[in-house]
Amino acid sequence: MAQAEPTPTQRVPGAIPGPSLRTSFAPGLRVEPVSTRADKRDFIAVPFRLYKQDKNWVPPLWQDMWRTLDPRHNALLRLGPYQYFVARRGRDLVGRIGVGIDSRLNAAKQRSEGYLTLFESAPDYRIAEALLQAGVSWLRRQGMNRVTGPQSPSNGDDYRGLLVSGFDSPPVLMDSYNPPYYVDFFERFGFRKQFDRLAFYYDLTAPFPEKFVNAVEYAKKRYHFHTRPANIKDLKSELRRVKQIIDRAMPEWPDMIPPSWEEIDAEAESLLPVIVPDLVPIAETDAGEPIGFAIALPDYNQVLAHMGGKLFPVGFLKYLWYRRKITGGRLFVMFVVPEYQRKGVSAAIYLHALEAAKRRGYTYGEGSTIHEFNAAMRRDAEGAGGKIYKIYRIYELGL
Repeated sequence: MAQAEPTPTQRVPGAIPGPSLRTSFAPGLRVEPVSTRADKRDFIAVPFRLYKQDKNWVPPLWQDMWRTLDPRHNALLRLGPYQYFVARRGRDLVGRIGVGIDSRLNAAKQRSEGYLTLFESAPDYRIAEALLQAGVSWLRRQGMNRVTGPQSPSNGDDYRGLLVSGFDSPPVLMDSYNPPYYVDFFERFGFRKQFDRLAFYYDLTAPFPEKFVNAVEYAKKRYHFHTRPANIKDLKSELRRVKQIIDRAMPEWPDMIPPSWEEIDAEAESLLPVIVPDLVPIAETDAGEPIGFAIALPDYNQVLAHMGGKLFPVGFLKYLWYRRKITGGRLFVMFVVPEYQRKGVSAAIYLHALEAAKRRGYTYGEGSTIHEFNAAMRRDAEGAGGKIYKIYRIYELGL
C-alpha cells in the first residue's frame, strides 16, 4: 500500500536542513534547502520547467520521483545523511541539486566522500555556481573532503554521469540527459573528470557478426555453460543467484561495492513491472552453478515521452497503448564471476539478450553504461557489433 506523503509543514525524513544561500552575484536568486512536501514538489518540477522546449528530454513519472526522494522507498537515503536544494529567482524555479553521503561505501573504501545528484540549472552560470556551492558547503559541514557525481539518486543505474557526448537523440531508459552547457558549468566551478561511462548502440536490423556468433557457440561447448531466461515466478531464488554472482564478480571500481540484500530487493521491486524474462539472461554451468547474468529492459522512455510525467487520469491509457510500440531496449547490468571471465560468458549473455530483443521486433539496442577502463567488457560490446554513441562523465572535486 502506498504511504501518505508528508504534509507541507513536515520535514522530509532523514534530510538535514542547511541555511538558505543567497549570492550577491545573481540578484534575487535564492538557493534553499528542501524541507517540506511543497519543497519536494518544486524540486521535482524543476526539469519540467527547464526542458519544456527540448524535444529530446523525456519527463519521468512524478510518482517515481516522489519515491526516489523518499527514504522509505530509496535505500541509498538510509545509508547516510543527504540534502536537496532548489534555486528560485523570484517565483521562478531555475535549478536544483541533491547531495549526500553513502556511509556504507565510505566505510568499505575508507574515505570521506560525498555525492551529488539530480543537478539541473537554467542557462546562467551564476545559478549553477550557487547550487554547486550550496551542495559542497553542506558536504564540508558533514566532514567530507571530496565529492563525485553526478551519481544515481538511488544507487541504481539511473541518472549516472553528466552527458558530455551524444546530445542529438533522446536518452534510453534510466540514462541521463542534460544540455551541453552543463559541462562548462561543472568544469568552470572546478570539477575534473574522474572517468567516463560509455553507451554502445546496436543496429538490430543488421545481422549479428558471424565471427561473434561462432565464438559464442564454441565457448559454450568448450567451457560447458549455457544461458537461460530469468525465472520471475521464483524471484527470490533468482535474486539469491544474482547476489551470489555480484558478490564474487564485483571488481574494485571506485564508485561501487556489492549491494546489500536490501538494495537488491528494492531494485528488483522497482523493476519487476517492466521486466521481460527473456531479456534477463542467466548464465549457468551445465551442472547448474550460476556464473553470470545481465538485465536488459524495454526502452520505456518511448512510452514516457508521451505521458507528460503523469499516470492519471489518461496517462495509464497512453502507457498501455505506447508500450506495444516499443522498438528498442537497454542492457544496463552485467556481471560474470572471475573464473569464467575471458571464456566467452559475457559474449554469450550479450548474444542471448540481443537475439531476444530481435525476436520482439526491436530495431535497436543499447549496452550501457560501461566504464571506460573496463577493457574486457568494451571488447565484448564491440565484438557484438556495438558502437559508442553517448558518453557520460563522472566528475570529482576536492573539498
